[in-house]
Amino acid sequence: MESPSAEKRILALWCPDWPATAAAIAADLPPHHPVSVLYANRVVACSAPARMAGVRRGMRKRQAQSACPEMTVVATDDHRDGRVFEPVVAVVADLVPVVEVLRPGLVVVPAGRAARYFGGEHVLAEKLIDAVAACGVEVQGGVADELFTAVLAARGGHHVPPGGDVAYLADRPVGDLAVEPSLSDPGRTELAELLRRLGITTIGAFAQMSVRDVATRFAADAVVAHRLANAAPGRPPSGQATPVDLIIEHRCDPPIDRVDSAAFLGRRLADELAGALAAASAACTRLTVEAVTERGQRHARTWRCARPLTPEATADRIRWQLEGWLTGGRPGAEDRPDSPVVMLRLEPIEVVGAGTLQYSLSGNGLPEDPEIGERARRCLVRVQGLLGGDAVQLPITSGGRGPADQITMVALGDERIPARNPAAPWPGRLPQPTPAVLVETPILVLDMTGTPVEVTGRGCFSAEPTTVQMHSAGRRRRSWELRWWAGPWPTGLDDDGAGGLIARAQVLLDDSRALLLCYRARSWVVEGVYE
Repeated sequence: MESPSAEKRILALWCPDWPATAAAIAADLPPHHPVSVLYANRVVACSAPARMAGVRRGMRKRQAQSACPEMTVVATDDHRDGRVFEPVVAVVADLVPVVEVLRPGLVVVPAGRAARYFGGEHVLAEKLIDAVAACGVEVQGGVADELFTAVLAARGGHHVPPGGDVAYLADRPVGDLAVEPSLSDPGRTELAELLRRLGITTIGAFAQMSVRDVATRFAADAVVAHRLANAAPGRPPSGQATPVDLIIEHRCDPPIDRVDSAAFLGRRLADELAGALAAASAACTRLTVEAVTERGQRHARTWRCARPLTPEATADRIRWQLEGWLTGGRPGAEDRPDSPVVMLRLEPIEVVGAGTLQYSLSGNGLPEDPEIGERARRCLVRVQGLLGGDAVQLPITSGGRGPADQITMVALGDERIPARNPAAPWPGRLPQPTPAVLVETPILVLDMTGTPVEVTGRGCFSAEPTTVQMHSAGRRRRSWELRWWAGPWPTGLDDDGAGGLIARAQVLLDDSRALLLCYRARSWVVEGVYE
């Protein structure tokens, strides 16, 4: 009889440098041809021939090309990586039906029962590696008790004996806690660097720390990393059954046989699933996407993520899976649908509370840092999924005369098209510097006798301004003396049909604040504050 630990054994299959491998397969390049994948003009992945020529991750494009002139350089493309990986997943699923895709290039399967069927874990690993290698893809396998350990073992092609996860992890560098992005929080790299500075250089040393000390001295993700270091489950599956109202099932009418139609429908279903999860105050970390054809052929994949799936991430995974299946992913692939798709089903397999996994904005915030920018984008997408598409908007430079007119707010994910052409002349445009804060607060401008100051038809003050006064409901009126003023500068006529002038003026208050005032509809408002 098999021991309980043997029942839960996990086998991971890792394809090294998958973005470069996928680019080579998509371009039909021979295996020995060097390939590099670039993001923000830097190498993020390269093939083994490119590394042999001296190319390394982090190199700039020109530096990498000088090291290997014959190398093919391509841009990152998540859709290409996912589409080309689908035939690999199909080959693995032919041998072991239960397959979880952590990301394109990395899958895991339960090894307990499959190993008994094939005659042992080593035999199972060899069969799977040979099957994937037959697709022309380099692959390494690893077996362990826990998912995190199995993934690390796959990177070295190791077989961890039952109950040996803790010993296997003990001597590994602490940086390995963040080596696999699909199983770690974006801040895990910072945690590993902090632990190194504290003298904790191995996973075993980190595992020996008290969980109380870890929880009180580090961020919440450090507790998750500490459980992984002790070979405990990093994120156990939910013990509750998936509520029926969280399962999204769509009948395709007309049936789908084109990739663009599948991608469009996938985006719609992803938004629908996000709405259902938000209504239930839940987040999905494991999702099964199933497609059924007219003739009853079924195609299902389970996707696992370290962080909750956003609508955008869900739509990407639906597209990768269906595009890889509908196109076969590579020339000559046989695993294709026998008829058009008539039903799509999204089933959250693992659901956690919406507040269990949170994104955080942290880091130095430099715009040229792609990791920090990607982290901020994920946070904004998560907020957008909870509050709606128009809840998160980004400012883009627009055309106009006033400071508020020079900004167009566009919803995150929409095409960034300004409302007005910023390259137009815009005579009367406010010169630099622009106000640091934009407001819209009514205000009175008074002369020395307390009479309101207006702008005449000739574009001049009706009297010399000496005081500004502001009041709001429930508050007493406040006044400031003017130390200095400039203007007014007429910029046009009102659009309300009254024919009144629009003019702007700058004033310096007695408390050293500088304001930008705008005169329109025969009244003054504070349009901006200089800081």
